[in-house]
Amino acid sequence: MFSASVTFLIGSKIQIDRGIVEGINWTNWLILIVGGFLVTGAANCFNEIIEKDLDKLMERTKDRPMPAGRIATGQGLVLGLMMGIVGTWLLGKLNLETGLISVFSILLYAFAYTPLKRKTPIAVFVGAIPGALPPLIGYIAAIGGQSEIGYVPVDYQIALILFLIQFVWQFPHFWAIAWVLDDDYKRAGFRLLPTKKRDRTSAVITFVSTLILIPVSLLPTFFGFGGIYIAAVSILAGIVFSYFAFQLMIKMDLESARKVMFCSFFYIPLVQLVLLFDLVV
Repeated sequence: MFSASVTFLIGSKIQIDRGIVEGINWTNWLILIVGGFLVTGAANCFNEIIEKDLDKLMERTKDRPMPAGRIATGQGLVLGLMMGIVGTWLLGKLNLETGLISVFSILLYAFAYTPLKRKTPIAVFVGAIPGALPPLIGYIAAIGGQSEIGYVPVDYQIALILFLIQFVWQFPHFWAIAWVLDDDYKRAGFRLLPTKKRDRTSAVITFVSTLILIPVSLLPTFFGFGGIYIAAVSILAGIVFSYFAFQLMIKMDLESARKVMFCSFFYIPLVQLVLLFDLVV
């Protein structure tokens, strides 16, 4: 929701600077937030239905409503369908592309990523796609449905760059979480680290993913819609992120993994907010 709302403002600001619109449509911004909340809730609801018995085995999930027995599976299904339908309808009111992407996000998260978690670490790659769609949804919500405007091809390029930054960020973010929670995940048979276990190779791959994020985060500046401040912040934040991942590679301990995890929590909102205030159009 945060990523979608910020990138909606980025898309709106670019249109304002180009003289396409006069101001931010705050009604659409609120529709995006409510619709995004409901779509996210639906995806997580379907996930909980599918993994109810597995969630009972893990400390971090055993008190969720369905595993704990506070909500029946049938009730959860009705709630999930209602949230998915209403959320998609709201996002579809903004433009067709936003609605279609939201449906794709629900289906990919609940019915591809969720069942793959017990089978292969590739699940992280699959899950990174719906995890990176919010900035794409937010930006398209602001600029979609305007095919008559000559700026649209460039705008879709910006949308894809915003998606790519969050997509690459997903890997060190999630692998750090998987490292911290590996013992709990094992109870349900989840193997989400690159090698399925806490070893040097998993730590090295996590570190390399933070290095890849640095040049990817510079794409806004390279393509001319981000300024010097977002470039500087992206480099500094990327170095800090990589430093913590390097420490994990050296020490291979839980404390280092927690530092990578918490650093990832701050990275995306920081980069997106700085980009919002450092747009060059």
